[in-house]
Order: sequence, then C-alpha cells, then structure tokens
Amino acid sequence: MVSSSCISLTELASGDNMLSFPQTQSVLLQAKTVPGNILDVDGNDGNSDEHSFKLRKKNILVASFLPVHAKKDLVSGKWCFSFDEDALVLQMKDGFSSDTDVFYVGSLKVDVDSSEQDEVSQRLQEEFNCVPTFLPPDLHKKFYHGFCKQYLWPLFHYMLPIFSDYGNRFDRLQWQAYVSANMKFVDKIMEVINPEEDYVWVHDYHLMILLTFLRKRFLRVKLGFFLHGPFPSSEIYRTLPVRNEILKALLNADLIGFHTYDYARHFLSCCSRLLGLDYESKRGNIGLEYLGRTIYIKILAVGIHMGRLESALNHPSSSIKFKEISEQFKGKKVILGVDDMDIFKGISLKLLAMEKLLQRYPQWLGKLVLVQIVNPARSTGKDVEEAKRDTYTAAERVNEKFGFPGYEPVILIDRYVPLYEKTAYYALAECCIVNALRDGMNLMPYEYIVCRHGTQKTDEALEMASDDRLPTSTLVVSEFIGCSPSLSGAIRVNPWDISGVADALYSAIMMNDKEKELRHEKHYRYISTHDVAYWARSFMQDLERACKDHYSKFCYGLGFGVDFRILSLSPSFRKLCIADIVSAYERTSQRVIFLDYDGTVVPQYSIDKTPSSKFIRDLNALCSDPKNIVFIVSGRGKDSLSDWFAECENLGIAAEHGYFIRWTRELEWETSPLAVDFGWKRVAEPVMKLYTETTDGSYIETKESALVWHHQYADPDFGTCQAKELLDHLENVLANEPVIVTKGDNIVEVKPQGVSKGFVAEKVLSKMISDRQLPDFVMCIGDDRSDEDMFERISSGSCISELPVAPEIFACTVGQKPSRARYYVDHSVDVLTTLAALAKVSDPMLEALAQVSDPESEYINADYSSDNNDA
Repeated sequence: MVSSSCISLTELASGDNMLSFPQTQSVLLQAKTVPGNILDVDGNDGNSDEHSFKLRKKNILVASFLPVHAKKDLVSGKWCFSFDEDALVLQMKDGFSSDTDVFYVGSLKVDVDSSEQDEVSQRLQEEFNCVPTFLPPDLHKKFYHGFCKQYLWPLFHYMLPIFSDYGNRFDRLQWQAYVSANMKFVDKIMEVINPEEDYVWVHDYHLMILLTFLRKRFLRVKLGFFLHGPFPSSEIYRTLPVRNEILKALLNADLIGFHTYDYARHFLSCCSRLLGLDYESKRGNIGLEYLGRTIYIKILAVGIHMGRLESALNHPSSSIKFKEISEQFKGKKVILGVDDMDIFKGISLKLLAMEKLLQRYPQWLGKLVLVQIVNPARSTGKDVEEAKRDTYTAAERVNEKFGFPGYEPVILIDRYVPLYEKTAYYALAECCIVNALRDGMNLMPYEYIVCRHGTQKTDEALEMASDDRLPTSTLVVSEFIGCSPSLSGAIRVNPWDISGVADALYSAIMMNDKEKELRHEKHYRYISTHDVAYWARSFMQDLERACKDHYSKFCYGLGFGVDFRILSLSPSFRKLCIADIVSAYERTSQRVIFLDYDGTVVPQYSIDKTPSSKFIRDLNALCSDPKNIVFIVSGRGKDSLSDWFAECENLGIAAEHGYFIRWTRELEWETSPLAVDFGWKRVAEPVMKLYTETTDGSYIETKESALVWHHQYADPDFGTCQAKELLDHLENVLANEPVIVTKGDNIVEVKPQGVSKGFVAEKVLSKMISDRQLPDFVMCIGDDRSDEDMFERISSGSCISELPVAPEIFACTVGQKPSRARYYVDHSVDVLTTLAALAKVSDPMLEALAQVSDPESEYINADYSSDNNDA
C-alpha cells in the first residue's frame, strides 16, 4: 500500500517566530509509479480492487538546484526546459540500477510567476522527473545569497567574520529563512516519496537542516547526505551560533559522506567536543553511536563523467578550437588555470607566482604563457569585487613588466567558456595549476587529465598519430583542496608560499617526458575507474547497508523543531516504567538491589560526588526493609564509600569493583582471594606517570587493588588517543601478570583478574541461595562498561538458572546505548526517582516527608551539563 505522504509541513523550526512567507500551493497530490499507473492520495488506482503491480523503488536526489535549464520564450510565453548535462545530480544516474527510478527535488535558477507554478511543476515532473521547489524571492535571497553564501560558505572555508567588512555576521532572520526554505524542500519530497521503499540523498550545506524535518515526518526514512565542500575544524565550527542544531540535523542521516578523511575527521571531532559522542571503526566502516542509532561515515571523493568530457572533446567546435589555440600559442608552453571568481581560489597568488617565475628565469620570456579562465562568480558581494580587482591589477602588472609586442605572459579569459572550448585549452596545456586557498573538491585537475589523454578526434585535429602519441601531463595543486590526496603524482604546493609555487611551476615545465608520462598514467588510471558513476554507486550501496536494520528496532521522536532527533531501541530494550517495577516490588518478598554509584546515583559530570540527604534517607528505607538486600557496587575505594554511607547501617558495599566487600556497616571488610600479589603496580605505575606528564588534564587514581588513569579533563581528541596508546602499552608490559587492562568511560584501569562487579552479583546471589533466601526480585542499575558484567550475571548467570522459579529481573542502564540490560533510564535523576518510589513502599512514612520537602530540588545537580544530554 502506498503511504499517503502529500502533507504540508506546518511545524515551526524553533521557538522564534518564523518568517511569514506564503505557503507554496501545489496540485501534485500523486505518487508516480510504473508507467500508466498513477495512484491517488488514498492509494487507489480506480480500476481494480487489488494492485497488480509493484511500486518501483526510487532514488530521490535533493539539491539546491534542479539539473534543468529553464527559459521562457518572450514571444509565445511558453517555457522551454532541457537537462543540464553538466549537473552532478544528473550525471549520478549512471551509477544507479536500471530498475530504479530517479527523481530530482530542487529549485529552478529562474523565477516563475505564481500563476504558472502548477503548470511548470506538472511538466517538469512528467517529462523530467523533477519536482521544483518555488521559493519567494525574498526568502530565496535571505536563504541562498544570505545565510548560505554570505555566512555558511565563508565559515566552512575558514573565514570568520571578525570585521563586518569581511563576511557577514550571524543574522537570526537569515537563519530562520534557511530553516523555512529547507522546510519547503521537505514539502516537495513528501509529494513523491514512498518512505518504505525509497532512498533520499541530500546534497550539500544548503540543505543540512532538511534532514531533521524529513526524519520527523518519517522516522525510518532511508536518508543519506553528502557534503561537497570542506567541513571546518572544531575551532572554526564552534563559532557558529547554531552549531548544535546543524550537527544534530546531520546526525538524522543514516550515512554522511565527505570527500576526504580530513573533512570527516573535523566532523567527528565536532561531534566529540560539542555532543560528547565517540566513534569507532569496524571492518573499515566508521560509525557514530547516537541515541541507539549508528550513523555511518563515508569517505570517497566524487569523480567526473568520462562520457561527457569525451563527447565535448569529440565535438566539431572543439576541433576548430584546437587548431585556433595551437596557432595562437605556437612555439610557447601553456600553463592553464580554470577557476571561479571568488576569494578562495587564489587567482591573484597564482599570478604573483608567475611573476616570480619570470623574474628568476628570464630565459622563458616569450616562451611561457599563463592562460587563466575565470568562470562567472556564483555569488555576489564586496569580497568578489575585491578578488576581481586584485586579479586584474596583478595581471596588468605582470604584462606591463614582462610583456612586449606580440607577447603577453598572462591572458585572462573572463567570460563564460563552453565545455568544448575548455577541453581544447585542457588538451593543449603543458601544465595545469589549481592554487586554491581552500576548496571542497575541485574537479578541474581530473578534467585536465582526461583531456590530455585525448581521443582519436583530438589526435586528428592536432594532426598526430594515435599510435605514436604517449599522453603526458603535469599538475601543480594546492594541498588545501579536496582532490589533492587522490592525485599522488601531482606537485603539491602551499598557495601562500609564492616562491614555492613558482619553483613548482618551473619543475613542472622542465620535467622530462618519461616522468610526465608515468605521472599521467597513474592519474588517468585512478580517474577513469573512480568516475561519478562509481562514486554514486558506492554511496548508494553503503546507504542500503546503513539502512538494513531500520525495521528491526523501535523508533521514537524526541524534541521539537530543529532540535528533533530520533531514538532507536531494540524491541527488547525499553524504558524502565516505575509503575511496573513498583508492582513487582510489592508482590515479592526476597529482593536484592545492586546500584552502581558514579553516573548512576550521581551524574557522571558532577563535581560534587557526595550523596544527597534525600538519597541517604531513601536508601535507609530500602535497607531497613527485612525483605531487601541492598548493595552499592562501585569502582571507588572503600574509604570514601564508608564515609559517604556511614549512616546506612544495613547497606552492603562492594568497593574497587568487588575487591573489597562489606555486608553491613558492623561487619569487617572482606578481601577477594583472587589477588594477593601486587608487584605489577611497580611496572604499571611508571608507565601511567609517563602518560600523565604528557597529557595535560589527566591524573592517576591509586586504589589498593587497582590503578586508574583518568583523562576526562584532558582535550577530548588527545585524551582518547593517549588512552588507546596507554592501553596498548600496558597490555604489552603486563602480558605475563595476573591482571586485566580495560578501557572505560574516560579511564584506563589495571586490576586483578577475576575481580569484577559481576563477581559481586554472583557472590551475593549465591549466599542468598545457600541461606535459603531464594531471590524473587533482582534489580541492578549501572551506567558504564563495568556494569555490563553485572547485567549478564543477574540475567543468565549460573545462580539464576538454578532457581526453581525465575525471579523478576530489572537490569537497567543509564542512558540509551547498546547494553546487555533490558531497560534504560535517561539520567541519574530517574534512578533516584525510581528508588524513592520503592522506598515509599518499604516505608510509607516517607510519603508524608515528601509532601513537606521538595525532593526534586535535591536530585537536580547543577553540574550536569546539558551539552552532554545526548551523549
């Protein structure tokens, strides 16, 4: 059955008043399936009682602009449409299966009057599978030219608006326009999506917040995102006032793609520093765990469309251009640059390098030409005008200084240059240079390599025999562009080092033919096998894998507006219901309760770890109940636990993960018989001290039975890196010692083998059974890896399996994360609330005390950080 998905989004994106732009009206209330069958919104075809066909799967590609040219005939008033063959989203189709329909959602690059929008929409969908998003002019200006181009784009390219003359500062109205525009794109996706079958692939930074609103509509939508530009380092990204909203929006995707590892690393670092999330690599796949979901990271640079370039090379006009350019630059070596006119392309620095080259090597005067093709700017503003002025000033100076009649060392081509003409310049250039200061990818070097490889037609135009010609090429590329890592044979340069760039250009033009041939062959082999079809196919395969478990978990929506996110849980993993546990507690008589301390009854990030008086009161009520055995099971030392719980006479305490156990306050501490020799400390402690000295913010906690290295106050990235190194180092030096080395939440711990919290649970349960106190209620609450052993022992341990009647078991973890526990609570406050409810059953007098005091105020810890709420 087709999902009825033609519903307009009406939710506000935030608590702020959104801009009141008029809603786009649409009549496209149909979902297109196989040819000849159009379903109405209720899923009926009007012809038969049962559908005799199966819906074709669709890939819905969403970008800021549709891959079509649109032009209105001024005489007839009719619209003419044609595919834009250079559009990346159109070229991607070659990588998809033939049995998959491809739909495109985006804006047109021209304004369409509101009276014509329905007709244009109908035509574009029927003839081109395109669903246009019509944005009011004021909204489009604030969204695209405002927030996207004047704020996000410079920021993602490492340009901070420190002064108002250099970039726009954050504007709340532009942000609201960005959100409003993204919501309108979601409206259009809703018109064509079948959420159970279709895949949605969203492209680039213009539509990042779209992921939140689409996920809100369909919790299990199969959703991918690819960022086509750089993702800045955390130091830059954290200056964004809506940094968390955008990060959480991206985490609503199932798969997030980046061109390079650097961009992915910066994104992961931001997730770690701002949201407290960790990532890990399994079998080559990087995954982020977030609210029970795994968001996968894809690192693969986009490729070019080989067929499109080869067609341009074989174009008749291209052959004519070959001959014209060959004649124009006869007897000269050509260095080629092709760049958009913007501040990050480094065109003026490239011209300064050419000037330096001619100064150092005057023998090349009259023999060397830099041809700089300047593509039209994609945005407007003072910075573009300044970049253009600097470029022309530098070109004029170089030509005046080194030029003479019949020779200009720098030739600027500042106009739209069709692809067939560009291919002619590519094919004839001895060297190609990309000198960008920062660029997400830049496919120009790929195009240059393919054009230098040539075709039979280009060989004929150049009057060369294909069998005799060996393709050669030389590349000089900035180390700050996305294609640089994939071009291992290129000469990499720092664009700010003008002398270094000049030297690189000289090396390129002086390189021998054999070296040029080998470098060209290496590049061409990679580019021809990693084209745009390969990139699209690889991404979709990974997206399918990332979504394969969508229907094996329960999904719940959390938050409102731009803060919406999804919680995904195993069907057997659910939130602990206080009413259920109180009911089980009331009907049982042999109860045992295990409680972790840090992160469970006090928040992990709390500075003051002392238990509250309300918690002590509730704990005493539980311990005083003769039906109960209550244990605090902690990794902390016995002295601090003894002091904190001195008022609890009947409380059992297991300190240092069970190395020390005390059954009640009046009894002596028992020591685990599993560890008697601590000579290993003399080996482990110096190693830990070494890492403490080199890791600012780390420290060593010395226990009687264990050594713990803490790094929660260190730099998150460096602390995690050092912890991995320390773990490996300790495992090597302690390989023959009777200890285990474990990594926990911001810690690395060395402790005796066999000592664990699971051992405590097993021991307590065994003693109860031997005393003929068969447990019928077992509750265990913890928050980290050390508690997982307890969860396993109380759920499937030998003691439990020997009982004639299975007890009521409540294994509960704090926070939604993969766990052996069956239940979860969100925060330590929920743990205290649960214990208070049980305490009132054991001691009804607490109900009267609760009416006098404000219990919640004692449970809320001011040190709990909201930034770590989602971790």
